[in-house]
Amino acid sequence: MVGLKCVTETEKKALPSRWLVLFLLLLIFIFNYADRFLISGLVGTIKAEFGLGDSFMGLLMGPAFVVLYVLAGIPIARLADRRSRGVIIAVGCLVWSLFTGMTGLAVGPLSLAFCRVGVGIGEAALLAPAYSLLSDYFPPAKRGVAFSILGLGTYFGQIGGYAVGPAIANSFGWQTAFFAMGLPGIVLGIIALFALREPYNRTRAVIPESLAAIVRRMAGIKSYLTLMIGMGLGTLSGVSFGFWGPTLFVRNHGVSEAAASNAFAAYFGLSGLTGMLIFGAISDRLAVRSPAGPPKLAAASLFAATLCILFVTWSDDFAKSKLLAIPSGLLGGGWSVGVMASLQFLLPDRYRATATASFVAVTTLIGLLAGPWLAGTVSELFGDAEYSLRLGLSVTIPAGFVAAVFLWSSARNLAGERNKLAALES
Repeated sequence: MVGLKCVTETEKKALPSRWLVLFLLLLIFIFNYADRFLISGLVGTIKAEFGLGDSFMGLLMGPAFVVLYVLAGIPIARLADRRSRGVIIAVGCLVWSLFTGMTGLAVGPLSLAFCRVGVGIGEAALLAPAYSLLSDYFPPAKRGVAFSILGLGTYFGQIGGYAVGPAIANSFGWQTAFFAMGLPGIVLGIIALFALREPYNRTRAVIPESLAAIVRRMAGIKSYLTLMIGMGLGTLSGVSFGFWGPTLFVRNHGVSEAAASNAFAAYFGLSGLTGMLIFGAISDRLAVRSPAGPPKLAAASLFAATLCILFVTWSDDFAKSKLLAIPSGLLGGGWSVGVMASLQFLLPDRYRATATASFVAVTTLIGLLAGPWLAGTVSELFGDAEYSLRLGLSVTIPAGFVAAVFLWSSARNLAGERNKLAALES
């Protein structure tokens, strides 16, 4: 393998601050998730427009987005291990933002699904390259905070998708909401194309191993597999509730779609945002003491958050549901930070983006492909009414309990297997 070439002193001075890089990636993440969740905030409106059922809407929120998101993610990450991650992120941002805007031009179920697929392809270019890039800008002892700040984009994005999008739709129509969300992403993609720089010269980096060889190697790493299964099942639990939560509020509590989306964004979004920051700081402190700390923190918080979300699902009182949303968001807001910090601690730099993308591919298939669609399908089987959605969510949410067990067990082998992978690189 030809080694990575260090930057010169002149090149170092030309690099952007790591905090500026993080801030730009945060902005991109916000619109990434706003575009992803906007359709959830407009479920009732879009169903009425095209005469659709819960099952098809679950298909749009899950499989239509996920399939090409996963298929495109790994080859994009392979490219990110060899070429400029900033350029890859920028192009992806332009693609998903364009398809978000095009969703406003949809004339039926097929064109809606086509645009959703396009959003998935573009968004496949963000997660693995972004985590890989930040891992080079930030040392291990500060990655928890960096990842938690990046993770704020999840909650700001959800607030945008759940509250801002429906507010625009109420005033100007649901199509305008998609136009309004897509345009800023196009602007950010253009900025990122020029602003995101590599912290060292990667133009001569060569990866002699095939993707199959990397996958086989990681398949023998127990902590990688248990983190993956835990993240996938935790995502299935949280995402199924996240996509269907506003609709649950509408059906169970008789509030408008806008009021439900606003309440969901305010109580879950703001508390989740706070939890993300708190857990990032705690994760860094625990990581200094032992690498087992972050995954154990993730496991404990996910278990408690899953219990709280089940109480929200079956609450008959809107005020109590909003009150329960606060601990649900605080506990559920940051558990993934511990997982991603542990993953980046484990992986060697040489194929970090590829191994991260493989990880994300599996966890996304488990979570986004199955979660929203399964909850919607079970709901439709029980009549697409008030209690049916509660039953659908009660099938998917408990996966968080199983996920917590896997995350806790991952801590056992993390340090030793990190040393094992590092030894193979020497």
